[in-house]
Amino acid sequence: MNKLLTVVRIIFGLLIAIFGANKFLNFMPAPEELPEAILNYMTAFISTKTLYLVGAVEFIAGLSFIFNKYGALMAIILMSVSVNIILFHLSLNPEGIGPGAVVFLLNIVMLYAYRDKYKDLLAG
Repeated sequence: MNKLLTVVRIIFGLLIAIFGANKFLNFMPAPEELPEAILNYMTAFISTKTLYLVGAVEFIAGLSFIFNKYGALMAIILMSVSVNIILFHLSLNPEGIGPGAVVFLLNIVMLYAYRDKYKDLLAG
């Protein structure tokens, strides 16, 4: 099981790091035709520089998972990003939810893998 979780952790880290880096370097082209609601959403994210903050968090978290440092912390931090990805797709782009759902599920797997680290936090 440890080897499987290591593979999942590295794949998750690579996905997150690549999507985070894309927010700065734009190496994955955006779709040609986007609905107005998505354009408005993305314009707000870009104009407030929030997209760069999310990209930095994703990139740093991705590296953290790849190098197996602070993974438990990053899994918690990334859960907010993962939930927002799901909410974005459910409300604005349901047909494109696939990659976001994979990230969300991998994030849940990582939270489960680090569950022992959260015992003191959840002890109350």
